[in-house]
Amino acid sequence: MARARITLDRDFTLGPVPRRLFGSFVEHMARCVYTGIFEPGHPEADEQGLRRDVLELTRELGVTVVRYPGGNFVSGYDWEDGVGPVDQRPRRLDGAWHTLETNAFGLHEFIDWARLAEVEVMEAVNLGTRGVQAARQLLEYANHPGGTKLSDLRREHGAEEPFDIRLWCLGNEMDGPWQIGFKTAEEYGRLAQETARAMRMIDSNLELVACGSSSLSMPTFGAWEHTVLTHTYDQVDYISLHAYYSDNDGDAESFLASAVDMDRFIEAVVATADAVRAQGQHQKFINLSFDEWNVSYRHNEAEGRPTDAELTRDWAEHPPIGEGDYDVTEAVVVGTLLNSLLRHGDRVKIANQAQLVNLLGLIRTEEGGPAWRQTIFFPFAAMANTAAGQILRPSVTSDRYSTAKYGDTDVVDVSATWDEDEGVLALFVANRGLTEAASVDVVLRGLDADEIISAQVLTIPDGADRFAANTATEQPVGLVDLDGVETKDGNVQLALPPLCWAVVKLAVSQN
Repeated sequence: MARARITLDRDFTLGPVPRRLFGSFVEHMARCVYTGIFEPGHPEADEQGLRRDVLELTRELGVTVVRYPGGNFVSGYDWEDGVGPVDQRPRRLDGAWHTLETNAFGLHEFIDWARLAEVEVMEAVNLGTRGVQAARQLLEYANHPGGTKLSDLRREHGAEEPFDIRLWCLGNEMDGPWQIGFKTAEEYGRLAQETARAMRMIDSNLELVACGSSSLSMPTFGAWEHTVLTHTYDQVDYISLHAYYSDNDGDAESFLASAVDMDRFIEAVVATADAVRAQGQHQKFINLSFDEWNVSYRHNEAEGRPTDAELTRDWAEHPPIGEGDYDVTEAVVVGTLLNSLLRHGDRVKIANQAQLVNLLGLIRTEEGGPAWRQTIFFPFAAMANTAAGQILRPSVTSDRYSTAKYGDTDVVDVSATWDEDEGVLALFVANRGLTEAASVDVVLRGLDADEIISAQVLTIPDGADRFAANTATEQPVGLVDLDGVETKDGNVQLALPPLCWAVVKLAVSQN
């Protein structure tokens, strides 16, 4: 049995839990929009064609902010195509995903969906094929009350009140050669700076996100962030990060340690941003927007489904690319990635799981059929609906195991929050051991554990293996009661099964 000791001190906090940490992402890609959140004629569709079953699951998830409309899609997108009478909107070729975009769903429909889903909108502007003028025109259309050509056009299109979008992304993955209109750091930095300045001339209270490098493995990483922030530091509030992890090489041990890579990625970007701050003698800090993150399916190829290239060869409408069933292992990794984001909540203020529905989705749907919760739904929902108050800084001593990619890694991974007003301590704990249970001692300082409010765990279901997944007809994986949680002398002891992610809520008092 693996062993770990976690020490949590009431006075060692990182700051309040950023509610935008529990964001997601809706892109015009695959079946995320069409037959995902929007499917006119579906038995669950409302009068606007929005799927009520998906809305209900989105609210259950506790999603707080949703990034839209891309993603790679945005770099070739003309926002004007998605407004006005639907029967007059143009059909376009989407070069990013080699699909046909009908534009039946656009800005107004997304705003309506976001209000029903009770989420904040995070809008991205096209800095690939367009730039300053299109961004400022979109802002005027969306946010100005009226009395101008574009704001009055919005009102003619049925939205009397402005959308009041506060949070904007200045493009997407602009250093990626796959990106329509990709740029050098100097080119993008200047364009982002000028776009930000022009947008702030219309509305000075916006929050703006500059594109960081597309991933930690990009040859541009580090130098890109430094150059872009040198240009944009005074005009933006956040720099973005993107990361996807997978077990496609069969190295489960390294895959389970993916959060180690996320930790290093975050800390490297923080260091770069702070170096630019020091060099430029700036007063404010640039925070981080981890606005794309997730794990990829291990078993896409084994399903015998057509490849994405085959599905998009003939410019299909919303083909089912990038779909699969998440298993237990992938859900545990998602839990540890959430732990990493929460542990860095002093600087990571926004995070968007990518994507909400179908394509790498927390939620899956069948066209004309049901919607259901993927395995990765459960750790996301548990943390989003439980983490509150202050983020505690954990001190962890854990047995370790070897990984090919990240060296020796803690078997036990943890994050924690303390809600002083409610007197609640929340623990989010993972056991990365594939076959070995873990015994965890949680030592509290300045707090006493008085009562166990709840304890749940996501792990391998009885009679299954770690590849168990949820489908339209069977959903064996979810949170179940965790036995073996005890309080003793104001502290806590946990017995964790192999390969699991657990959430434990404790009533605590201060001492």
